[in-house]
Formats: sequence, structure tokens, C-alpha cells
Amino acid sequence: MAETDKVFAGSIPEIYDTYLVPLIFEGFATDMAARVADGNPQSVLETAAGSGVVTRALAPRLADTARYVVSDLNQPMLDLAASRQPADDRITWQQADALNLPFGDATFDTVCCQFGVMFFPDRVAGYREAARVLRPGGRFVFNAWDHIDHNVFADMVTRAAGEIFADDPPVFLARTPHGYHDVDVIRSELAEAGLSKIDIVTREEVSTAPHAADPAIAYCQGTPLRNEIEERDAARLEGVTDHATATIAARYGDGPVSANIKGHVVVAAL
Repeated sequence: MAETDKVFAGSIPEIYDTYLVPLIFEGFATDMAARVADGNPQSVLETAAGSGVVTRALAPRLADTARYVVSDLNQPMLDLAASRQPADDRITWQQADALNLPFGDATFDTVCCQFGVMFFPDRVAGYREAARVLRPGGRFVFNAWDHIDHNVFADMVTRAAGEIFADDPPVFLARTPHGYHDVDVIRSELAEAGLSKIDIVTREEVSTAPHAADPAIAYCQGTPLRNEIEERDAARLEGVTDHATATIAARYGDGPVSANIKGHVVVAAL
């Protein structure tokens, strides 16, 4: 994973929340919130919270007495998440590295992380940290995207960007968000970290947007793919976005567009 894969700064957080969240994250967030709340946890830690889509779905489902710590490595993303959340005394916002959590042992009933583990430089270390802060019997709930071939808009945008930069294709989406899709590897790494009772379900949903430009903007400008494009030629960011838009429109038309997305839902317990 390149260092720029972890950089969500500048205008990326706002574009991410405006375009990418409704495109691919909201359905999975609702599912995750239901799974977490089903255990009636009194203390929850969310890592890699991004712009807060899970937080917004989960907070209303938690008990009035629950404690909810929401964290992310990137302070700009955490700031955006906090700004979108209604005032809630149960929630604490804290910048934190999921591989080095600033919390004591056996502190939380549940740790959850939506589509963040793919960004961990050392996933086993991150899983060990989740296990360390869980109370006996606690649950670690997270998602990981399936292969990019099963996530149509991400694949189309990646291919479109590669046509612009044929000599050095930017492959952030395939390398990192969609690079951790093997469920056998996921099981093995969780077991190595000391987690057991591992349940993995693969969910397929439909990603929708009002216009072909929306997924193009979402991926090209609202993810670290933007960093890769700008490293190659910052002046071509709009051109790559326009080419991705045209590629999607050629297949799905100029009006509302929809395509399949697929991800794994993982629940592991101590």
C-alpha cells in the first residue's frame, strides 16, 4: 500500500461524504448498525469511522446509557463526521490509529470498522488491537470489499484512469479498497490475532446515482485515487473525471445509473 492511500485530506472528505457515501456505503452501514445493535452493547468503539455514515446509522440504535467512541486516523474525516452528527453526550470523538489504540485492555463490548481494515499497514496487528480492547465475549464487526471485478463502478473508473495514464495506471482502488477480498486470508489473519467464532457473509447490493458523473466524481476526487492522479498530472484531474463519466454514460446512459457492488461482512468474537 502506498503512503498516499491513507491520505484523506483537502477537499477529499467533503466529496467523499457527498458522493461516495450514498453511492456505496449507506446500505452496508445500515446493515452494520443493525448487527452491532443486535448485541445490545453498552460500550462501542468505531475505528476508521470516515465521515460518519455508520455513526449516523448506529447511534440511534444504541441504548441511552451506552458509551460510543468514534475514531479515525484522519482528523479531517473525523471533523466532518462530528459536524454531521446531532449533539449526543454518549459519543466521544477521538483521533486514533487502529494499530495502536489509546484505550485500556477489555474496555469495549464491540469494536466495529466499516471498510477500513484494507487500509491497515499490518492487519494482524490491527486485529490484535481490536481483540485487546474487547471484553471477554466481545465482538469485532467489520466489512471488506470483494474483488474489484464485482464492484462495477470502481472497476470502470480504474480502467478509465488507466486509459489516460497508460504508461503508469493509477490502481489505488484495485490495490487497497478492493485488494483484501480473499475470505480464507481474512479468516487466517483473524485467527492469528486470537479471534475465533468467525462468521463471514458476502453481501451484494446495487449502487445507484442520479447521473454518470456522480460515481466518476466520487472515485476520482473523493478517494486517494485523486492523490495518484495528481501525482501524475494535477492538471488532468478534471479530464480523468470527465473520461470516467463518459465511460459510465456510454454503458448506462446519461440519466440515473446503477451497478452491482459486493462486500464481505465479518463478525469475530473472542
